[in-house]
Amino acid sequence: MMIQIIGPNARPLKEVFKQTYQTSTDCLRTNYYGTKQVSKALIPFLLLSNSGRIVNVSSNLGQLKYISNENAKKELGDVDGLTEEKVDKVVEGFLEDVKENLIETKGWPVNISAYIVSKAALNAYTRILARKYPKIAVNAVNPGYTSTDMNHNTGVLTVQEGAKSSVMVALMPEGGPSGLFFDQMEVSTSF
Repeated sequence: MMIQIIGPNARPLKEVFKQTYQTSTDCLRTNYYGTKQVSKALIPFLLLSNSGRIVNVSSNLGQLKYISNENAKKELGDVDGLTEEKVDKVVEGFLEDVKENLIETKGWPVNISAYIVSKAALNAYTRILARKYPKIAVNAVNPGYTSTDMNHNTGVLTVQEGAKSSVMVALMPEGGPSGLFFDQMEVSTSF
């Protein structure tokens, strides 16, 4: 069965990609909470290193310009006042709105909203870690639209091409940047 998402018989993406409370929770558990758990487990070891690095794989879709929920945008965009608790509160509020079927009403992205929110939360968490652990270089990277199983191999980059930016950021010299978002090989001003 082929689903048409472009052309005269196109269906809205929200009909094609069914987002439930469970799929939203699973997405956030993987992309945000999972990253937090792994980071917390590894940070004590990274602090022992002279060149500790954390490279969070993110997405351009995690930029705040894709979130129209004003409270979420304000909280996640407040670089100086950003805390883990504030990010968690945004994520919990999003999940509550999913549960109550209030995504559109509350100004969350309509299509793949859990993915977008999870990557925006990951980007915010990247900045928090960078500020909290100045000895560790912590950055987020958008590898580009890479051909993987997750997108049914529709990406335009090979896995090797997609990995190039993450490897570059991981191998930056000691004292390199921290708390930044890289769009592939370039530092982005959008977070």
